[in-house]
Amino acid sequence: MSGKTLTRMDLSEAVFREVGLSRNESAQLVESVIQYMSDALVEGEQVKISSFGTFGVRSKSERLGRNPKTGEEVPISPRRVLSFRPSHLMKERVSRGNLRGNA
Repeated sequence: MSGKTLTRMDLSEAVFREVGLSRNESAQLVESVIQYMSDALVEGEQVKISSFGTFGVRSKSERLGRNPKTGEEVPISPRRVLSFRPSHLMKERVSRGNLRGNA
C-alpha cells in the first residue's frame, strides 16, 4: 500500500483537468455530488454507482459486548452504520491492479 489518500481537492483537480471547468466550479461540483450522496444516505436511500459499488445504511440492534481488558459485559446501543459493497467490476479491477479502466 502506498499510503496515499484521495481527497476532495484531488477530485476537484481531476474534474478541472478532465472536464475543463474552472477550479472553483470543479470544487463546487465535487461538493454538490458528495452532499447529494450524503443526503440520500441520511434519508435511508441506497447510493448505487454503476461499475463502482453501492453505499447503504444498515440498522444494528442493541447487543451485548465485552470489554477486552476486564471481560466485563457492556451493552452496545443500537445504531445506524454505513456500508459499501463494491461491484464485481470494481472487485476485478482492484484485484488486477489496473488504472483508469485500461485492460
